[in-house]
Amino acid sequence: MVVEPAGRKLVLTTHVIASVGWLGAVIAFLALAVVGLTSQDPKTVRALYIAAEPLTWFVIVPLALASLLTGIAQSLVTSWGLFRHYWVLFKFLIAVIATIVLLVYTPTVGFFARLAAGSGDNLSDLRAPTFMLHSGAALILLLAATVLAIFKPRGLTPYGWHVARKAS
Repeated sequence: MVVEPAGRKLVLTTHVIASVGWLGAVIAFLALAVVGLTSQDPKTVRALYIAAEPLTWFVIVPLALASLLTGIAQSLVTSWGLFRHYWVLFKFLIAVIATIVLLVYTPTVGFFARLAAGSGDNLSDLRAPTFMLHSGAALILLLAATVLAIFKPRGLTPYGWHVARKAS
């Protein structure tokens, strides 16, 4: 697909903003998870779990979807393509897997938010190491995607080799 340089830059800028935002929101969620798991103050723990739900629905999910969609758009308007280079394919798979897990896991965040809203001083029901596990794993995946985007390791997929041979 032929797109003017200004269009490619717009897609790239949007992708970088969405991806960096997603990474930052996951770090914020991880911070909430750590404090929620370690704090002894029931009000703090309840507040953190209640805050996790809108953070997830209104920040993390939209940024994940925006990152995924703008990444696909970027692959369509640049010579990198979506299936030509392993690093692009791996970034795509990371984004797809992370987004699917996020969408499957988001109702759990809502469950804990409702539990926190109705709980008293009993913190045992609110201790959710799963928050740390999921946000920690997401952070690792997003950092791996960032490293791939910066270093762009060499390596064409079989489809990429076919396209390169056909072009020459």
